[in-house]
Amino acid sequence: MKKFNISLVILGFILFGASPRLNAQANDEPSDESSDENAPQKVAYKLSDGIKFNFNEGDYQFGLGGLIQPFMGLDRDTAGSNKYTFSSRRTFFNFYGKALKEKVSFFIQTDFNLASPLMDAWISYTPVSYLKFTVGQQINFANNREMTLMEGQLQFIERSLLSTQFSKTGREFGLFVEAPLKIGKMALIPMAAITSGDGRNSFGLSPTDFDKGGLKYSGRLDFYPLGKFSSGNEAMVADIAGEKQLKLVVGAAGSYNKGASAQTGEGHGEFEMFDANGDALLPDYRKLNYDILAKYKGVSLMGEYVISTGKVNQGSYKDITALNPMKPTEISQYLALGNGFNTQLGYVYNSSIGIDVRYSFVDAEFGENAASIVEQKSELALGLTKYVNKNNLKINTSISQFNTSTNSSLFASFYVQVMF
Repeated sequence: MKKFNISLVILGFILFGASPRLNAQANDEPSDESSDENAPQKVAYKLSDGIKFNFNEGDYQFGLGGLIQPFMGLDRDTAGSNKYTFSSRRTFFNFYGKALKEKVSFFIQTDFNLASPLMDAWISYTPVSYLKFTVGQQINFANNREMTLMEGQLQFIERSLLSTQFSKTGREFGLFVEAPLKIGKMALIPMAAITSGDGRNSFGLSPTDFDKGGLKYSGRLDFYPLGKFSSGNEAMVADIAGEKQLKLVVGAAGSYNKGASAQTGEGHGEFEMFDANGDALLPDYRKLNYDILAKYKGVSLMGEYVISTGKVNQGSYKDITALNPMKPTEISQYLALGNGFNTQLGYVYNSSIGIDVRYSFVDAEFGENAASIVEQKSELALGLTKYVNKNNLKINTSISQFNTSTNSSLFASFYVQVMF
């Protein structure tokens, strides 16, 4: 198997560099000179929107789309051994619909790379412009900002060390409420959710596989002091639109998972705990997130901070016979407890080439426990992206180095993304 050569990939980016500056505001809708340009087409296609069907003058819409990421990766561990990967990192298929008069929309998305492919499945109702209700499975906005972004909007093939340490896919099943408010140029968006607390596909694979523990209560507050980002530029880190004026969002989020049964509160029955009578008595899991994202003329800067804590109920045992009581620090062997931060700086050049660098650091709450899920670890990553059609068609290569107190490892990747 041939060695993956990063230098050849970078050379390819340089050769690509003669294209005009990426403009996220360009109109890529198919045109028909013989028809009224304001009238919606019954059937249209463009990258990222997929095939879109319009009925009754656009009052009803239905679409099919997806994403593929052919991927090559190289892992090198402390011993110098290499592991190569050639695959499709993500293979998404989705369909969605809107009924504008009824103010209802839906979205369903699957990832065929997974054994349980269902990722998103929700129905949304927006009775007024400043209130939105969503029921179903979707990304929970109460995680750190990077985790609120869809996989196709990331600047690296993998999420940061911070995100992967304290989250999985970020998806949960429940009720979500958003109430966006506009105050002059400023915007304030309060959000709240009540979810199952068991993450994606929380009710298991059979009707007898019941939900574990209690509910999860989440909330987020986002503040845009200088106005919202340009359309299409708000749901990703990079400034592909080249904001002409400084724009930023400051956010805070938190969650309380009453009775978690997985490391990050996004799983189903990964472990069990009991009371003296042999009944389930799961620990609580709490997270606080603070973040900021700023963009200006191609420059983007994101900062995130996360702290997670757990609560062991008095009289908890590790076995159903109540012979092995839980010690306070042992909870870190079951839940991802600790804190960390992630910073990411990027710039999109006039040649439609973007460069990104990020640094992440996580630390354990109980560092003295050698079996703790979270250990002190850092990540330094550099990425290079060629945008061919905005974020819909792009080529990316990146390299990341991970360091702990005892070892280090290297991860290099190359992938092409097509959002169809």
